[in-house]
Formats: sequence, C-alpha cells, structure tokens
Amino acid sequence: MSERPAAPFGRRLLTVTANDPLGSYRVLRVADPDGPPPAAGQFAMLAAAERWGAGEDERPYLPRAFSYARFARDEAHFLLEDVGPGTRRLCELGEGDGLWLLGPLGQGFCESQDGRRALLVGGGVGIAPLAIWQDELAAAGQAARVLLGFRDSGHAEGAALLDGVSGEAGQAGHVALATDDGSVGHHGFVTDLLSVDLDRDSDATVYACGPPPMLEAVRALCSERGVPAQLALEAGMACGFGACYGCVIPAREGYLRVCLDGPVIAAERLDVVGAHGGADG
Repeated sequence: MSERPAAPFGRRLLTVTANDPLGSYRVLRVADPDGPPPAAGQFAMLAAAERWGAGEDERPYLPRAFSYARFARDEAHFLLEDVGPGTRRLCELGEGDGLWLLGPLGQGFCESQDGRRALLVGGGVGIAPLAIWQDELAAAGQAARVLLGFRDSGHAEGAALLDGVSGEAGQAGHVALATDDGSVGHHGFVTDLLSVDLDRDSDATVYACGPPPMLEAVRALCSERGVPAQLALEAGMACGFGACYGCVIPAREGYLRVCLDGPVIAAERLDVVGAHGGADG
C-alpha cells in the first residue's frame, strides 16, 4: 500500500461534472482539482450542497460514505444506488450542482509482496473500490482476475465500471459474473465462483468488497484455504475520521473503527464479518 493520502482539513465544496446511468446504478463524477488523489479503497463523505435534508424543517441528513470508484484527470467518480432519501438526493444531482466532499479518508488496499496473483471479488455497489484498485494494479503491470456478483441483469450492467468488463458477458478472459436470478453468468453467488477459482489455484491474494454475507463467505473460504484476503468494509458513519465511534466493529484484538482502521482490513484480523460490516447493494 502506498502512503495514505491525507484529506485536506474540513470539507470542500465541489462541482458535479456528470451523473450518468449505469444499469441500476449511477456514476457521479465530481471535479476535484485541488484534492489529493485517493488510494484504492479509500472513501469520501458526500452531501449535496442544496436540499440536503427532509421534513418541514429540512432537518439535515448525515453525509454519506462512498468509496472512490476512480480518480482521473482531477475528477472523482463514485458509484451510487438509490436505496433511500439520502442516496436518492445524490442520484438527482446534475452537471453544475454543488457537492460537499470530505476525503480521501481511511486505509486502502495493499499490494501483495509475495508474488501472489490478485483476485478481485465484488458484490453489488461494492464493486466500486475494485475499479480504482484494478486501475492501480494495471498501472503496476498486474492483470487481475475479477469475480463479480449482482442481483439481476440490470445491476450486472454495473460491471462495466471495471476496465474490460461487460455487464452482458457471463465470463470472458480474466472476468466472471454471477447473478442471483441467473440472468447473467453463473446462476448463484459470486462466492461460488471464488470457491472454484481458489480450488484451482490458491496462490492468490483476494481483495473483496460487498454486502456482509458475501464478505463473511469470502473470509471463511480464504481462511479455510490459508489464502490472504483484504476486505473493504462499510459501516454507519457520522464523521468519517474516527471521532464519533459510530462505525466500531469487533476484531480479534479488540474493536476497530471502520473509518480509521479501515475500511480495508485484513481478513485474518476478524473472526467474523458482522451484519454492519459490508457494502449493501
């Protein structure tokens, strides 16, 4: 892992450059020419500059934490899904709208130092940090195997966020897809694909992000086979930098704050990935 970029003190007001549909998701793009480029796996706290609240008194929402999906040409990309009033407001933003951003925050992925191949495993909206990690690995001359899982074909279109991945292809080269309803690729879970892949060649480091049951299955599969894994977790956050203790999770050595000690945490530090340790999608 490269030295972690430090976020400028305080949030900054940025301008939305685009908000494009991607199947059942949206890709929010924001101009950030003065912010430090994030490391893969880091996140930002986002809030709309206007109408960020609900009720008659417009009581403000807390900022929402989103992993960086890409950072290129001074532009940050985030993968969104409308799952509630806060994410719906972010999905409504258009070109020229203002966005408050605090980031980059947290700990990112760490490149394997023992020559193991990289195996990227994502589920739903949790594919976001794998896209920027794929970019970093490619820049270092490493081609990564990619396994992605989604609910259905509409969500599977989000696979196109990763380079060289089509949401219409079930399997192509270094990529394999799975859907819960069998509409694209393997009919079942992405962890089914992971089990087969590791049985074939366990000389890998697994990098994963997705909903809690998926991450727990990844952790268990890798533990059984002695395969190192790095899990990008998510938890409810209010601040994003460790002050509120709202994202605490149990670990083998005590408790960890996902925003500060993670969101990327080595699987060996966890006995289990709990209900609030993953990215819902």
